[in-house]
Amino acid sequence: EFAETLNSEILNKRQLKKYAKEQKIKLKKTAKLVKKRVFVLNFQGDIKATAVNNLREEITALIQVATPQDEVVLRLESGGGMVAPYGLAASQLQRLKDKRIPLIVTIDKIAASGGYLMACVGNKILAAPFAIIGSIGVVAQLPNFHRFLKKRDIDFELLTAGEYKRTLTIFGENTAKAREKTQDDLEEIHHLFKAFIQANRKQVDIAEVATGAHWLAKDALALNLVDELITSDDYLSLLASSDKAEIYECQYLTKKSVTEKLSSNVQSALSKLMWFKTSART
Repeated sequence: EFAETLNSEILNKRQLKKYAKEQKIKLKKTAKLVKKRVFVLNFQGDIKATAVNNLREEITALIQVATPQDEVVLRLESGGGMVAPYGLAASQLQRLKDKRIPLIVTIDKIAASGGYLMACVGNKILAAPFAIIGSIGVVAQLPNFHRFLKKRDIDFELLTAGEYKRTLTIFGENTAKAREKTQDDLEEIHHLFKAFIQANRKQVDIAEVATGAHWLAKDALALNLVDELITSDDYLSLLASSDKAEIYECQYLTKKSVTEKLSSNVQSALSKLMWFKTSART
């Protein structure tokens, strides 16, 4: 549509008529071809991977209609976040692979930590040259106000049943044993993270990449973390121009309540205000 709009402005009547005729002939030829269907999904990740709620609905619908001759393209952007939600998101993508539906993951900006956990499920990972890739590690951090409370003679009581019901706390005194248990938990999650990546990308040297470091995609390519340097726009444009694919963008939408709309508007206004203040200082 953009191309047609531009041509209508820059071509004279004779050229435009010729162009329209060529397009008509092209459409007739391609209509006879058997095309594969490409279904495009979008995932914008936050720390809680809230987009997984829509992703599971979209994939549930797709596996009813898509076949191994089709293709799903996931445009993924995420810096990672909580383990359980991103684990669920990766499991949703696995549903496509279980049905033998090809999955192509494209990364234009970032797929780190939980984001890369999702990306590695893809049959192929495509990334823009300066996208951030990796951060295969696990982190836990929290402030501790125990000394602050102690100076003010404020007691903090924590009652539990079960030796490890609570380990590190915000207000209580953290012990060496609690730190050790928390570190063991992190190591176990990291072990599972590495095993999952290795199972999905056997070409990766997991010992080399699972340090928590991240790379630009042009460097991640040499580490086999991605398969090709290309933007999602270029990849989809190539599919469209080949006349061998029909492309559908799929999105699960729900009606927002009045409260959700107001909250969204307030957050948007605050974001714009913060951007304005930052720009003004700059």
